[in-house]
Amino acid sequence: MVTHAGPPGSVAVSHLRVYDWPAADGLRGGTPHLHLTCTEGYVVTGGGGAVQTLTAAGFRQTPLSPGALVWFTPGTIHRLINDDNLRLVVLMQNSGLPEAGDAVLTLPPRHLTDSDTYRAASVLPLDAPEATREKAARARRDLAVEGFLALREATGAGDPEPLAAFHRAAAALVRPKIPEWRERWERGAAAASAATGEQLDRLAEGDASHLAQAEVRAEQPASYGRFGMCGRLDVYPAV
Repeated sequence: MVTHAGPPGSVAVSHLRVYDWPAADGLRGGTPHLHLTCTEGYVVTGGGGAVQTLTAAGFRQTPLSPGALVWFTPGTIHRLINDDNLRLVVLMQNSGLPEAGDAVLTLPPRHLTDSDTYRAASVLPLDAPEATREKAARARRDLAVEGFLALREATGAGDPEPLAAFHRAAAALVRPKIPEWRERWERGAAAASAATGEQLDRLAEGDASHLAQAEVRAEQPASYGRFGMCGRLDVYPAV
C-alpha cells in the first residue's frame, strides 16, 4: 500500500455540543469516561467551559474557550463541563475503535462486575423515541458522575486503590474485544503509518510515482445530533 484513503492518520472527527444537563454536584456537562487505547483531542469552536481530568497524578481542570486545543492520552478520565453553550470538534485517534467499545464509563463498581451488568447501565435504546433516549443518556451520565466523584475523592485523599481498581475493571470489560480492535487498527492507523513509511522509502530512491495516485475525498456527517457520552454528536462515517 502506498496511499491511505482514510482521513489524516486515520483520525475520527465529530462535532460535539456538550450536554447542559445539571449533575448532582451542580455542574452541567457530559459523562466521565476513559479510553484504553486512544488519544483524544478537542478544538473548541464556540462557547465556554472546561474539561475535568483524573489520572494517577491527580485531578486537573483545564479551561476551554474558542480556539483552544487540548488533548489527553489513554487512561485519562475526562468529563466535559458546559458553562456557556460549549461546542467542540473532537479528534479521536484510531478511527473506529471508540465506536467499537474503546471507552469505559466511570460507573460505580457495582456496575463494572461483568459485561452484561455494565451493558445494562451504559447502552442507550437506539430505536426508542428521543425522549426515552435522552432519559437513558442522562441516567447513565449521572451514574458515571457518581463514580467519578468517588474516584476523585479517593485519589485526592491519597488512596490510589479505587482508581487502580477501576483501571483493572475497565481492562477486564474490554478484553474480549481486543482481536476485533487489532483488526480495525491494522486497517486504519497502522495502515496509514505504513503508507507513509513506503512513501518515504520510495522518495529516498527517487520514486515519486505515488503522487499520481492523489485523490480528494469529501464527507458530510452520517448522523446529526446523536446522543453521545459527552453531548449531541454530528458524526462522520468511519473510513
